[in-house]
Amino acid sequence: MRIKLHLPKDRIDYARQLAKQIAAPVGAFIDAHSSVTVERATLRLAGADGANADGVPVPNLVVDQVKAADPALLEDGVIIRYINALIKTGLSTQELNKKIAEGFNVMSLPLGDRSAIEAKCNELVAQGLGKIKDNRAYRDKKLEEFHDRNNKPLLYLIVATGNIYEDVKQAKAAAKQGADVIAVIRTTAQSLLDYVPYGATTEGFGGTYATQENFRIMRAALDEVTEQEKRYIMLTNYASGLCMPEIAAMGALERLDMMLNDSMYGILFRDINMYRTFVDQKFSRMINAYAGIIINTGEDNYLTTSDAYEKAYTVLASQLLNEQFGFMAGLPARLLGLGHAFEMDPSIKNGFLYELAQAQMAREIFPEHPLKYMPPTKFMSGDIFKGLVMDSMFNFVSKATNQGIHLLGMLTEAIHTPFMMDRYIAVDNAKYIMNNIEDFYDDIEFRKDGIIVRRAHEVLDKTIKFLEEVQAIGLFDAIERGLFADVKRPKDGGKGFEGLIKKGPQYFNPFEKQLKQELNIK
Repeated sequence: MRIKLHLPKDRIDYARQLAKQIAAPVGAFIDAHSSVTVERATLRLAGADGANADGVPVPNLVVDQVKAADPALLEDGVIIRYINALIKTGLSTQELNKKIAEGFNVMSLPLGDRSAIEAKCNELVAQGLGKIKDNRAYRDKKLEEFHDRNNKPLLYLIVATGNIYEDVKQAKAAAKQGADVIAVIRTTAQSLLDYVPYGATTEGFGGTYATQENFRIMRAALDEVTEQEKRYIMLTNYASGLCMPEIAAMGALERLDMMLNDSMYGILFRDINMYRTFVDQKFSRMINAYAGIIINTGEDNYLTTSDAYEKAYTVLASQLLNEQFGFMAGLPARLLGLGHAFEMDPSIKNGFLYELAQAQMAREIFPEHPLKYMPPTKFMSGDIFKGLVMDSMFNFVSKATNQGIHLLGMLTEAIHTPFMMDRYIAVDNAKYIMNNIEDFYDDIEFRKDGIIVRRAHEVLDKTIKFLEEVQAIGLFDAIERGLFADVKRPKDGGKGFEGLIKKGPQYFNPFEKQLKQELNIK
């Protein structure tokens, strides 16, 4: 990577150190807690699946059974009760799941020998993580087989009809048009559901339900296109909201390649309790790390509530924090798709230069990260000509600064299933521009005293000042005071707070233990 902005290394290191100091006490809180969805994700990794006649998933039923017997038992972890039932009944996981769905209560059985339970747990851990490991190996094999066949940056397109079977048609078409990454947006408000629906779904508004069966169906469809196009087509979904760890687990089991997973998105933009979110994101990211899934963070959302020019430093601050929380969960830099967006008011004089400065700054501060770059949306209008120009400028900046993941902008993207012609134009526009400036990054230099360099230095300085302020009061208080995205959230408020669990001295989660060991997490 070529250094063009002349950013002082000691200042970048200082910013990172501040982010690490901010994240540390949050990490200590995380490690002392679990949540109902962490426990449910653990059950899913062990093989708990299915739903009862009312659509309540088996993992939810098991957690609710333990809670109903004695809420204090949650602090020991829930999987021990599920494994105990497997041993006592002599059933397979599939048979036990069916029995639970029909009304069987795992708490009706006395807890048996601890060593036998732990031995059975170890068996299921090996099976669950073994499948994920196999998925990772298959992806690596295909990426190697089709080396250099994908676009650079990866072209990322959204489908979200609400119907998974229609999504498949749209996704295949998009991949054949040139998309490298297919993202299936979740149906409206699914992030606020404290359960994951079961099975294939054909109804959804503004998106399609994230379910394990839907993941399986879409993965199989994109594997078909992979073989036809001789390009590995990646699949993305959203591991955010009240079920972050569960969706991460399902994604790992069905070989998703990317997942939206931000440390603070749920807090700021979905009013999910901050303690719950931080706990959930770590376990979900541990699963992502083991599965080799690239996470996408949500810094672009900051720019929907704050001015992109004035509050650019909050984006960099969030990127630095997301990086630290990612490292805590065992994610290496190559799996940290930190987000940002081309969202400045187009009426600003030299706005293009400021966007270029922001993008280049992110590339230089995070040289090993597959940065995810988002298109202009906030200032899009019915003026199709202006819209195409804005998207073209965005495409130019993305290639000119070596972004890794490029979410294509298109005129009808707001309706989630864009017109086919608009999607074609978006792909064609990006390919045209990126081909014509293929070596621009290596060929261009910036004046040391020019607008672009000065702007990058200014944003870095403001970021450091901001992080110093956050470090002084702590991240929880900073969020409560509205320092991020101009959104205030109370520490004891928000959705899902009641689902937070303080770990007891006998807490048992063999998947967490094994993941920490495999990922070298202290």
